[in-house]
Amino acid sequence: MANKSELLDLYKTMLRIRRVEEALSEKHDQKIIQSPLYLYIGQEAIAAGISYWLQASDYVFSNHRAHGHYLAKGGDLKKLISELYFSSKGCCQGQGGSMFLADVDAGFMGATPITGGTVPLALGSALSSVLKNQDLVSVVYFGDGAFEEGVIHEAMSFAKLKNLPVVFVCENNSYSGYTHIQERQPKRAISGIAEAHGIASYSGDGNDVLNVSTIAQYAIQQARTRVSPQFIELETHRWREHCGPYFDDDLGYRQGGELEYWLERCPIKRSLQQLMQNGTLNENSNRKIEAAIQQEIDFAFEFASRNAETKSSGSINAA
Repeated sequence: MANKSELLDLYKTMLRIRRVEEALSEKHDQKIIQSPLYLYIGQEAIAAGISYWLQASDYVFSNHRAHGHYLAKGGDLKKLISELYFSSKGCCQGQGGSMFLADVDAGFMGATPITGGTVPLALGSALSSVLKNQDLVSVVYFGDGAFEEGVIHEAMSFAKLKNLPVVFVCENNSYSGYTHIQERQPKRAISGIAEAHGIASYSGDGNDVLNVSTIAQYAIQQARTRVSPQFIELETHRWREHCGPYFDDDLGYRQGGELEYWLERCPIKRSLQQLMQNGTLNENSNRKIEAAIQQEIDFAFEFASRNAETKSSGSINAA
């Protein structure tokens, strides 16, 4: 069972990601940020629970919805915001924008909008760790849509063949763009397909941060000691539109009541309720946490704005 300190740390990480994403949404709506945004709002428990058990020297590979993965791994908020301002102070010197984040200093090795594109890179990283006798784990995030790409299955086969210290994390939010998984895949557990490749596989509630953390602790330890590559499927939901800052439930691609169901299962609200009930937090202490996060965000945006004179006029993020 998780202790109060663990839950509090996880809550702070999730809340920080949520408030950053909300601030980015506001800046995008004001046309201050021009980069396309693939927001992580609603899925924060996954990045928080996974990275809680990673060492600073471990590696993370992401996808187009990368902000939460970057921040949870220890990424610098000023460098993230500066990148979205296309500033030379950004983590990619302003050349990447939202979908092409990378920060080697944080062990965040890259994100791309190419579906499944970072999965083989994570295998290369894991193989390198083995050849160098390094006690490191590589984690790669992808969605349920990427699971339909052949590279995912080739990667799992190779990972098992070489027994690589890699953790595959499938964030199953049910949608590839605007198409529900029921229209794209037969009814079967994604984790079961991974298990058929001989990989130790788990499934869990991606909106319950303690459930994610419990699975992650075991899976990362198993990968680190090279018992087997690991596969984690976590069910969750993105709240905002596929690309952009707005709610888009009016488009009608979701099933009736689906968004409301997931809003009620907000991972941050659930954790705050637990922390209030066990006496770790009260309204006053929670306000202090909120205020500290807001102060950090305000400073990061001020820093980015002050250094935004160096911009890329033809960012590759326009693709």
